[in-house]
Amino acid sequence: MKILMVNKFLFPNGGSETYLFGVGEELQKKGHEVQYFGMDHPDRVAGNRVGSYTPNMDFHTGKWNKIFYPFRIIYSRVARKKLRPVLDDFAPDVVHLNNFNFQLTPSIIYEIIKYGKKAGKRIKILYTAHDTQLVCPNHLMRIPSTGKLCQQCMERGYLECVKNACIHGSKAKSFLAALEAELYKRLKVYQWIDCVICPSYFMEEQLLHRKEFQGKTKVLHNFIPEGHLGTARKEKEHTNRKKEGYVLYFGRFSEEKGIGTLLEVCRQLPKIPFIFAGNGSLEGQVNEIENIKNVGFQEGEGLAKLIREAAFSLVPSECYENCPFSVMESIALGTPVIGSRIGGIPELIEEGKIGGLFCAGNAEELKSQIESLWNETKRLKAYSEECLKKEFDTAGSYCEKLLEVIRRL
Repeated sequence: MKILMVNKFLFPNGGSETYLFGVGEELQKKGHEVQYFGMDHPDRVAGNRVGSYTPNMDFHTGKWNKIFYPFRIIYSRVARKKLRPVLDDFAPDVVHLNNFNFQLTPSIIYEIIKYGKKAGKRIKILYTAHDTQLVCPNHLMRIPSTGKLCQQCMERGYLECVKNACIHGSKAKSFLAALEAELYKRLKVYQWIDCVICPSYFMEEQLLHRKEFQGKTKVLHNFIPEGHLGTARKEKEHTNRKKEGYVLYFGRFSEEKGIGTLLEVCRQLPKIPFIFAGNGSLEGQVNEIENIKNVGFQEGEGLAKLIREAAFSLVPSECYENCPFSVMESIALGTPVIGSRIGGIPELIEEGKIGGLFCAGNAEELKSQIESLWNETKRLKAYSEECLKKEFDTAGSYCEKLLEVIRRL
């Protein structure tokens, strides 16, 4: 089978790219042909045989106000033009869409359909929803200026995005995002997608607000990437490993990740040592707290060791997470997790067995959970042992399920 993986970023940039390259690599191991289409970039690590990509675009920069830029993030003739030779050369059986809005735009779906008609073959179109972009223009379902969780665009329409200046605090950029969402809703372009892979039941519930996705969704929780953290779990290794005396947070230092609430709690628990691994806009505040050791951004075996040796880890997000790798990685390495009761997080944490849940943004409840688990050695050990029994898909087993979905389309 020939599978074209489409994503705006073709270099390691976040969880969706971890997914993209993990799936692509495993499909190739299983004997399928895989090529990639997206933006060109100096750090690009995957591509296609004809070397055709769109120019690099950054919606965060001031370039958006150039004359043609606003139109290019809604409908990209360039993306269609650059995709055309890839389709002609590769002749895919399946196009697997990932993150494509703004930089590539949904216009590429029209090109896929046009190519299929010209070639006299049906191209199966698969979409993995890494966020809620198709029902919320700022993809977080959260009003940035207030931090308030939000479903206004689903309930009242996309003008709510403009009213709340949800895109980078700019009403102009928010208008463009709302216009893009409304335009493609009216054009019904997403009706051409054959199946939407939802990494959580929470994500499925949100996307089913769109009529064209009803009957087309399939929930497949994410996989643990082979070698991503050295997570090929060896029971003996984990049984013999030594737990150290610290609580771990790893990820982005930003408000939507609940860092503000977590820092408030850390100040109130001066006798508990915390390690933070990551970076972000709130790094200065992180560094001000004496019982927090900031080790910066970590990856690979260095991060795996931090997770493996932590008493437990924290995922205090205050935005609707989908299926966070951070929760899965902790559990897979035998480390219990205390996480927010929000989005897809509760689907991964069995409360009272491998960790705990608290109301997002509730500092008092988070403090109580941390303090309680830190002081109960027997419960902590029992949680750790249960974590090791928890099974997650590897890239291999995940792709078997994905291929079964494709075969049935």
